[in-house]
Amino acid sequence: MAITFSQNFRQLAGHDKGRRWTAARAAVLLGGCAALGFAGFSAWRIGAQVEGDRGIPPLANSEDIQVNGIHVDVSGKTGAEARIEGWKQAEKEAWKKLGGPDMPVEAIDAMVSSVVIGQEQVGPRRYIATLGVIFDKGKAGQFVGGSGAVVRSAPLLLVPVLNSGGVQQVFEVRGPWQKAWAEFQASQSPVDYVRPVGAGGESLLLTAGQTTRRSRLWWRGVLDQFNASDVLIPVARLERQWPGGPIHGTFTARYGPDSSYLDSFELDAANEQELPAMLAKAVERIDDIYRGALSSGQLHPDPTLTMSQVALDRAFGELRSKLMPQGGAVPGGSIAPATPVAVPSEPAPAAAAAESVTVQFASPDAGAVDAALAAVRGVPGVRGAATVSLAIGGISVLRVSAEGGADRLAAALRAQGWKVSAGGGALRISR
Repeated sequence: MAITFSQNFRQLAGHDKGRRWTAARAAVLLGGCAALGFAGFSAWRIGAQVEGDRGIPPLANSEDIQVNGIHVDVSGKTGAEARIEGWKQAEKEAWKKLGGPDMPVEAIDAMVSSVVIGQEQVGPRRYIATLGVIFDKGKAGQFVGGSGAVVRSAPLLLVPVLNSGGVQQVFEVRGPWQKAWAEFQASQSPVDYVRPVGAGGESLLLTAGQTTRRSRLWWRGVLDQFNASDVLIPVARLERQWPGGPIHGTFTARYGPDSSYLDSFELDAANEQELPAMLAKAVERIDDIYRGALSSGQLHPDPTLTMSQVALDRAFGELRSKLMPQGGAVPGGSIAPATPVAVPSEPAPAAAAAESVTVQFASPDAGAVDAALAAVRGVPGVRGAATVSLAIGGISVLRVSAEGGADRLAAALRAQGWKVSAGGGALRISR
């Protein structure tokens, strides 16, 4: 039995095939657009992590004498006159706090370089404010401030951690704790604070999670970025009773890569308007804690962070000798002692000259940095290896001093299971 198809059926089948082909092309195009959109969204998210108005530059340190936290409440014929009178009253109170001799207000005003306004309210005939007064050291130093050189600490990186609402942050947003430390006049303290701005890549490098890491190799790379010897970690925990209501703060002074505890205290603020004043007071008290630790000899750079490269290489060599002993175990049974054979002595070969080699590797996290450093330093003949560029989530760079140069180093790393490629005068290693 013969089966025939009409012309209309064949045309319909051809149209259906064309529809299927069109649908497949549309699916491919939609898939490509989705991939491009996802890539663009990922790039936007990465850019959003480092962009934005999040950094607060710290106040420039000066050697002038500053007195903060002076409250004035003055009345006058006009608001402007009350303000001027309030500033004069603040200058007199600040001079009294410094223990200066009795002087007319005009003489005190001549030594004032600036007045810092914390908070102020100007009415038609009343002025209420919290002020700070800065005296010129060249003029006021002969009366107050003492003389002699002040022994300062080593440069210490400051990482202020704020815990509020169950979220820990450092530089991710413009927080009040970071602002309080940025406004602190650190020149009057013997503690040499290194205060990051918190903008750009610093918000990715210095996070609350960084303070929980214990790797000395990782901390050395971070501290080298800021030319610091150790780290200080002041922690502020804020608990709000209700929105706009009282705020309870618990402040803890910690230091070092192990986040060692020094001291803690508690303060309260009646509302959000009093929060800046509470945080400013907390900064001064934490600075007093660090001062006491410095004078008692407790606040000194961790020796595991400042030890020389030679000491680190020696420590890695000892660890390698313990983990990989030379030779194998001799099975049970008596073995006749070998007869000593006289062998003519030969001069020991001269040590090969060390060459500088640049090694690049992907560093998505701290573990990758530690693994690459341990692998390179474990190669026989490597005299030293140091991180010259640290890029988390990117490509980091090591500067290696190795006997035999790049060829011998590459062969040893391949024996450890690393993929090694050479180009541009550097080695690129990966797992």
